[in-house]
Amino acid sequence: MLYLDTAATTPVRREALEAAWPYLTGTFGNPSSHHAVGEAAAAGLDDARRRAAAVLGVRRSDLVFTAGGTEAANLALKGLALATPRGKHLVTAATEHEAVLETVAFLERVHGFEVSYVDVAPDGTVTPAALRRALREDTTLVSLALANNEIGTITDLRSLAGIAHEAGALIHTDAVQAAGWVDLRGLDVDALTLSGHKLGAPKGIGLAAIRGRLPLEPLIHGGGQENARRSGTENVAFAVALAVALELADAEREQKVARLAPLRDGFVDRVLRAREGVLLTGADGRRAGARLPGHASFCVPGRSGESILLDLAERGVIASSGSACAAGSDEPSHVLTALGIPREVAQTAVRFTLPADLAPEQIDAVGDAVDEVLART
Repeated sequence: MLYLDTAATTPVRREALEAAWPYLTGTFGNPSSHHAVGEAAAAGLDDARRRAAAVLGVRRSDLVFTAGGTEAANLALKGLALATPRGKHLVTAATEHEAVLETVAFLERVHGFEVSYVDVAPDGTVTPAALRRALREDTTLVSLALANNEIGTITDLRSLAGIAHEAGALIHTDAVQAAGWVDLRGLDVDALTLSGHKLGAPKGIGLAAIRGRLPLEPLIHGGGQENARRSGTENVAFAVALAVALELADAEREQKVARLAPLRDGFVDRVLRAREGVLLTGADGRRAGARLPGHASFCVPGRSGESILLDLAERGVIASSGSACAAGSDEPSHVLTALGIPREVAQTAVRFTLPADLAPEQIDAVGDAVDEVLART
């Protein structure tokens, strides 16, 4: 089997599992307990916080460990919006992940916020001019993903963050897909969120990095853990695993990008030749920094995306139609329709997200399978 759905999840790295194991066995204490067993767990948690903060270029006190990327996004968006009195206007894009879109919809529905959706180019990019048009004097918070999970387009967050700050607004970025592929230091954002299982850590752990002393309304109340930002006994073992996986992914990043991007480009060319009318969705990967290096997504007019995936699975190739969070829905991708792709074409989507260790002969085998499948009427 060739697994090309790493945007949905990745296998747990052995190094992350081995680092977590002591905190599931001998060092099992509650990190809030004031005795030797608890203090040993607290030391492990603090070390995990230190290591993750170093990769992100933030202070340890900025980090909040959560149960995953969705909770982290909810905490950043609800927490900052509800605690910041500047205004009740939010800016995001219609191409964001459901964790962001459903959260801003909640703030609009329950708390009376207004939401503006910034204009998005056909390749998924957000320009500085588009963001400026969406901002208002009462804009409290902007939320734009660093990389899109369905089309792989990378956003120039550094320039957009400066524009948001000039207008007096805070800015959050969903870095779930970008972590391990893009340098997360120096983005100048006020909040960044990510998820461990996209990096080789277990499912059920994520983090929010929220700058400095920004006021934050917690989602979960109780014991006041995580500097009173997220109550509940911390998952020390998984926090350690996340820190190790994040550290390794960052250390390997440049080498992985240099090796994987050419394989991806060759595969894209092959898929576009395999059938007339195939459409590459998202930014052109040959433009440096425009697209995640292991991401290739297409629409195949005249074919059902689901049937393509089933035919590929019969040949041992596992891919997807887009976001795993929307799997099973009969609705076309909200990302693709937001880019102006017709609904009937959006329903033909297929996405290949390559593992970092994919070998050239393996991507050739995937190309052979795609050639066979797309040759069918």
